[in-house]
Amino acid sequence: MERPVIVALLLVGLIIGTGVGSAYARARRGWADYQTVKKTVPGARRTAWLLIKVATTKIGVIALLLVGAVAYAAVDSDAEPASPGPTPSPSATPSTWPGR
Repeated sequence: MERPVIVALLLVGLIIGTGVGSAYARARRGWADYQTVKKTVPGARRTAWLLIKVATTKIGVIALLLVGAVAYAAVDSDAEPASPGPTPSPSATPSTWPGR
């Protein structure tokens, strides 16, 4: 009678021990990954701000060029406009189609 109880307790202990051991290993691995990522955050933050600064600068330069182009196009030039040349005179149109 004693033997089956010992075997059952041993199996329950092995199952619980396996579960606790795998949870502990997973927690240690997660903590190590967290520490690794925590060390890289300041560098990543610096890189992100640098990329935002570069993008903002490019957008600013493009906006200034567009504003300059619009202002240049809107300003009247001092040169005389080109003469349009002779204008066509209106021609008489027949009221009915020929051949009808």
